[in-house]
Amino acid sequence: MLDQADPRTLLALLDWQVELGADEAILDAPVDRYALAEAEERRPAAAPPLARPAAPPPPAAAPEVDAVAAATEAAERADSLEALAAAMAAFPHCELRKGARNFVFADGRPEARVMVVGEAPGREEDLEGRPFVGRAGQMLDRMFGAIGLGRDRPDPGAALYITNVLPWRPPGNRAPDPAEIAMLLPFLTRHVQLAQPDVLVLMGNTPCQALLGRAGILRLRGQWTEALGRPALPMTHPSYLLRTPEAKREAWADLLSLKARLAG
Repeated sequence: MLDQADPRTLLALLDWQVELGADEAILDAPVDRYALAEAEERRPAAAPPLARPAAPPPPAAAPEVDAVAAATEAAERADSLEALAAAMAAFPHCELRKGARNFVFADGRPEARVMVVGEAPGREEDLEGRPFVGRAGQMLDRMFGAIGLGRDRPDPGAALYITNVLPWRPPGNRAPDPAEIAMLLPFLTRHVQLAQPDVLVLMGNTPCQALLGRAGILRLRGQWTEALGRPALPMTHPSYLLRTPEAKREAWADLLSLKARLAG
């Protein structure tokens, strides 16, 4: 019997079947190959593979925000200095706020006759949250103290109210760019409207650019002009006086002009 044959005999029989043309194993029941061919012809065509669903369209880009219009709307809604400070602190469209430690709004007495407008917070101001507290701020206090004015004076006639064009420190104390100035100008405008000072002192190029549309502080300083419907005096920034001591004589002349204006 085959199941008792030795492996060499079984292998020889397998080779003999291959030579005869056997190319597949024999099943338990016969297969009608003609019937298989007819069944294949009658089989319905296979459905095409399902198409892969189209990828969803990319989300529409968010509409670009008009930051100046948004600032104008937020500033106009503020009916007090406290409300204005809250609106500025919450304003989301200025990138400077992301790198600043503190929001710097103002210092001094809001009822003061004189409102000083500087550029932007520096390192010390950013740390403390008040404008003009570093070396330049100490110089400013000495300058105005020489004509009897100070941020801590209780009398509005002898007091100062101090703010900046920008409430957040620019990286590396760089100068504000025109887009940043334009974005935050509506807040500064409303700040002046709410504080109602008699006189504005514009310390340096940036407030002159913001409120006068001009720069070149060495040409503008000492020349009375008008900003936001109020008398305005451009002056060199205290930091410039620290770098250029010989310019203090001109700054003293400007301070005397301010004193005379307040007296007259």
